[in-house]
Amino acid sequence: MQRGVTILMPCLNEEKTLPICIEKALKFLETSGIPGEVMIADNGSTDNSIEIAQKMGAVVVNIPYKGYGSALRGGIEAANYEYVIMGDADDSYDFLDLQKYIDKLDEGYDLVMGNRFWGGIEPGAMSFSHKYIGNPVLSGIGRIFFRTGVRDFHCGQRGFRKDSIMALGLNTTGMEFASEMVVKASLNKLKMTEVPCKLYPDGRDRPPHLRSIPDGWRHLKFLLIYSPKWLFFYPGLAMILLGLVMIIALYIHPIHIGRIQFEVTTMFYFAMLLLMGIQSLQFSVYTNVYGRRIGQFPDTGALITGIARFMGGKGLALGALLMIVGLAGMIISLTLWGQVGFGEVDNTFILRTAILFGTAFVLGVNSILSGFFINVLNMGLEDNK
Repeated sequence: MQRGVTILMPCLNEEKTLPICIEKALKFLETSGIPGEVMIADNGSTDNSIEIAQKMGAVVVNIPYKGYGSALRGGIEAANYEYVIMGDADDSYDFLDLQKYIDKLDEGYDLVMGNRFWGGIEPGAMSFSHKYIGNPVLSGIGRIFFRTGVRDFHCGQRGFRKDSIMALGLNTTGMEFASEMVVKASLNKLKMTEVPCKLYPDGRDRPPHLRSIPDGWRHLKFLLIYSPKWLFFYPGLAMILLGLVMIIALYIHPIHIGRIQFEVTTMFYFAMLLLMGIQSLQFSVYTNVYGRRIGQFPDTGALITGIARFMGGKGLALGALLMIVGLAGMIISLTLWGQVGFGEVDNTFILRTAILFGTAFVLGVNSILSGFFINVLNMGLEDNK
């Protein structure tokens, strides 16, 4: 890999603003004395963007697969230099102001994010909803889920080491590529930092490619998928604890709050909550194990690994025990029901018993099936040897 920098711009019909972006990037390379190239990752332009780029001396890479992420992934793969600095070709970022990225990369950072909120957002450069709702909310969720200090997940200007980013196996095709890079860098413990980055109103004479609601949802969905603990585990654990406590409490004695009485119907609903919680926790384990198998999650963590081993081992025995106890309790409740001629049940103890042991039976069957399924997912993994 050559020492130097590739200044990478994704492009789709940017003939109006592309010349000024290329001119600034070439001037930066000239004045800084850093070896490098300006690369245009063209994503199917039908205007004069390709001709302009070639005339100005930029390297043009044609990316046949549509999407912001596809264009950038193709450009990163084709880059000829150790460092890559990417930025949109709409003149919203200043390609003369790139030295700060180089300096941080020289210090040993793998990913250097621009932060538009630190550097300043010019009037008209970002809509109210993006500035005060979309970006802060999604970046905040990203910091909580992935324990990263990055405060501007979606800045379009960032610098990185090509080898470090290529090793992450980035695979998204759309705007969520911006989040994927930060998330996977965090999961793989790459060294990251941020630098101030000024955002200017873009110079386009047409609407931007970004679609606020669909692309915002794609970002959020990506963050959730790559954080099974927040998507499945923590909600499931909360449902399990609440459901279990309330089932036991209501089985022992009905709960009265003023004129309101919580009894059989409430117990049934909490039994459903418990079952949903168990399933949610299991989905967390499945997602982590599968994500590790396909190389998307580098480490499932000691807790999830321990639960997975328990599910595939002792969890089978526990499931069998629950199923037997549940079946015995169901037989008892049927016997009690038979004593009243299988008619209308006035004794709520019979109904509470049926709910309690019916839930235990379902949990037992669920645990056995889940245990075998986790063993299927674990086939061939080193942790299972």
